[in-house]
This record gives sequence, C-alpha cells and structure tokens, in this order.
Amino acid sequence: MAQQRLHIPRSLMALFCTVLQVCFGTVYAWSFFQTILVRQLGWSFTETAWAFSLTILSLGTSAAWAGALLPKVGPRRLAVTGSVMFSVGYMLASLALKWDMLALFYVGYGVIGGAGIGLGYVTPVATVAKWFPDKKGLATGIVVMGFGVGAFLLSKGLAPLLVSHLAGDLSHVFLGLGVIFACVLIPCSLLLSNPPAAAAEAVAEQTLKDESDSAVPYLRSSEFALMWIVFFFNIAAGISVISFQSELLQEVWGLADPTVEPATLAEYGATLIAVSSLCNGVGRLFWGLLSDRLGRVQVFRILLASQMVVFGILMTERNPYVFSVLVCYILLCFGGGFATMPSFVLDVFGPQKMSTIYGTILTAWAAAGICGPLYVGYLKDQYPDRAFIYCFLIGILMLGLGYVFSYLLSDDRIRLRRPTLEDTLRQYGILPVGQGN
Repeated sequence: MAQQRLHIPRSLMALFCTVLQVCFGTVYAWSFFQTILVRQLGWSFTETAWAFSLTILSLGTSAAWAGALLPKVGPRRLAVTGSVMFSVGYMLASLALKWDMLALFYVGYGVIGGAGIGLGYVTPVATVAKWFPDKKGLATGIVVMGFGVGAFLLSKGLAPLLVSHLAGDLSHVFLGLGVIFACVLIPCSLLLSNPPAAAAEAVAEQTLKDESDSAVPYLRSSEFALMWIVFFFNIAAGISVISFQSELLQEVWGLADPTVEPATLAEYGATLIAVSSLCNGVGRLFWGLLSDRLGRVQVFRILLASQMVVFGILMTERNPYVFSVLVCYILLCFGGGFATMPSFVLDVFGPQKMSTIYGTILTAWAAAGICGPLYVGYLKDQYPDRAFIYCFLIGILMLGLGYVFSYLLSDDRIRLRRPTLEDTLRQYGILPVGQGN
C-alpha cells in the first residue's frame, strides 16, 4: 500500500529505472580491469576470467529467482536488495585486492555483486512496462539500452578518473566505485513502485494461483528449451569477446605498431569498451524494434548468421580499426539478443507468465558467463600465440549451433491445453485478473 501512495510521474519512474540499468550494466566494462589485475597482482588470465564468469553466473541465477519473486514482494524490495549487494560486492573486492585474496575477490565481486545485478536487472524492465502500457516497446527498449551503455560510463568516465586520482591503487578504486554506486542506486531503488492499477492487479492475481507454479509446465516444454539453447549460444559467443575485448585490441594494435606504449594501448582498449558498449545499447533498441517487423525468430537467425561471418573475418584480421568495427558489430548483436528475447517470451508464453519464464531463461546468461570467458582465458594462458584464432573459431561453432537450433523455433503462442473462454477474455482485457472460476 505504501507504494501506491507515491505519486511519482511516470517519466521520472522511467528515469530511475534507466539509472539502475546503467549502473548495473557497468559489469560489461570488466575487461578494463582485466589486464591491470594480471599485471599488478600476478593473477593469470584464467583466474581473473573466473571472477567475471562467477559474476555472470550469479547474475543469471539470481535473475531467475527474482523473476518469480517480483510479483510477490514488489520492485522496491528487490531493487534495494540488489543495489546494496552490488555496492557491497565492490567494497569486498576492494579488501580482496588490498590483501591479495583471490577467493575473497570471487565472493565479493563475483558472487555477491553478481547476485545483486541479477536482482536489479529484472526489476526495472518489468516495472517500466507497467507504467507505460501504451508505449511498452519504447519504454522497455530505453531501459534495457541503459544496461548496454553502462560500460561506457565506467570505462571512459568513473574508472579512468578514479585510477588517475588514486595513483592506480585498484583497492581504493574499487572502494570508490562501491561508494558511488551505493549513493546512486539505493535512492533510486527506494523510489521504485508499481503503478496503482498494476499493484491491485498483482494482488488479485495471487488469489488465483502462484505465477511460478502455473509456469512450470511451460518451463518443461520443448519451446522453452529451444529458446534457452539459442539464447545461450548468442550470449556465449558475444560475452567471450566482451570479457577480453580490451586485451584483444591491445594485442592487435601492438602487432600493427610495436612502438605504441602500454599506457597508450590501455587507453585504446578503454575506448573500444566505451564505443562497443554504446553499440550494445543501440543494438538493444534497434534489433528490438526490427523484431516487431520481421519476427523474433527471423531476427535471431540474422544475428547468429551475420556474426558467424564476422567471427570468421576476425580470425585473420590484424588492422586495429577494422578489428574494432567488427567487435562493435558483435556487441550490437549481443545487445540485440537481450532486446528480442523479452518480446519473444511474451509472444510465445503470454503476459501472465512473463516475469517467471523470462527470469528463468536468463539462466542461459549464467551458463554462457561461465563458458565464454573461461575458454578464452584458458586459451590465452595455454596458447598465447594462437589464442586469437582458437577463440573466434570456437565462437563460429557456437553461433553455427545456435543458427541450426533456430530453425526449430516458432513465433507462435504455445498452447499446452485448449484455451477456455475465461482465458480469452483475460487475454484481451475484458475479464479482469482475479475474476472467474
């Protein structure tokens, strides 16, 4: 009831949701710290890759839980909890760097911080959709785009500024980031709420049956399994590049011009992170809108097939400018998958099961977060001279598998039973949720 007494303009609510997504999306700037951690602390690429993988694993699994929990507890509690965990994760990572404790870094930045992102990721998207029923596609597209551009904020703004002012002390840099994120995220989270009509509908829905229970048969369907597989392969290929894009560009640029200083190479890498993050954000809006015209399945096929070509070119491309453009395209497609999937779930499974099924399908993100960065880290440690070729070759194989499985998908609504008259009336808003037998 407290949430209903907050008379906040919906434009401000959209702003709060976008700010949350931008802050949580800074996780994609991980490669900014990757090389610095290896050089300063002596950790291997595989060891540092585990930190990013654990973050994405925790993100995906907690997002699945948050999707089922959101209708029960509301957006404010989940957002505040996620914001606190995300900020505390950075603070624990600061202590880990100070004491050179890799395990604590895994727990802080990876497990706790990643789980915080997962709790916060689902909440703004679902909330803004309820505030903008007349402009749902545009509103959710803007909010999701915020997550994509978060890396720009960190790689070209906060992180370089803190590194410069704190003389490169990563422990203090991570502490500063934790404090800054807490000061921004927690106030925004406290102001989140459902619109009064949506809140009343959620209460009525609980009188029928629990949403997560009603979604179980759909989670066991072949349609869900196929969507999960295709989503996984698109994410795994993209996130393998995201986790090491700065390091990869520095290697390419170093081969093209061996006279470039390491500090300059690091700056080039940070610039690529920033520009590619903008592509990630724009891709979420562009591909989401395109899927409304072409269909969700067709867009996924385009994403997967075109990336296979790009990965093939990257296997031998040594021009740093061309390399950067191709990486940006991969990030454009990476964001496109995240933009298309919510609408895909909505089309196939319907609005009543949206939060539970979409939250669960984000476990593909968790699995890809383990697979993608780790195989790249392993290749760089074991085969430093050939890691480039192997990395993109594996990416082609994953994208190819995703493309094959996409031909088993359909945009049609799934029906596990024959629809009743009440189902049809609720679908078109004639019968309110909570009424009927």
